[in-house]
Amino acid sequence: MAWTTRYSADAPTRDDIDATTGVLALEFGTNWCGHCQAAQPLLRAAIERRPDLAHIKVEDGKGRPLGRSFGVKLWPTLVVLRNGVEVARVTRPDSVEDVEAALAASD
Repeated sequence: MAWTTRYSADAPTRDDIDATTGVLALEFGTNWCGHCQAAQPLLRAAIERRPDLAHIKVEDGKGRPLGRSFGVKLWPTLVVLRNGVEVARVTRPDSVEDVEAALAASD
């Protein structure tokens, strides 16, 4: 799946996420968040190196059930899942290596 550019307000349900197969990089944040904007080059570089995974960007915030179900408190948060089960996460990554390490946990 190609890199997803913008966070979408149309979030899948938790049941949909739990039913996914393969590797999924589920990114929580908002389009206006400075931390999210600053992390985009790091996230993109690591995710684009992994054509085996799907990438979904979910707009998060108060009252958004998917982010709450994953306990997201800071943005951006990248949750890495294999077959619907969380295997790693990285919040506000400082380097491409931080993101790559989280993605490698799905191997």
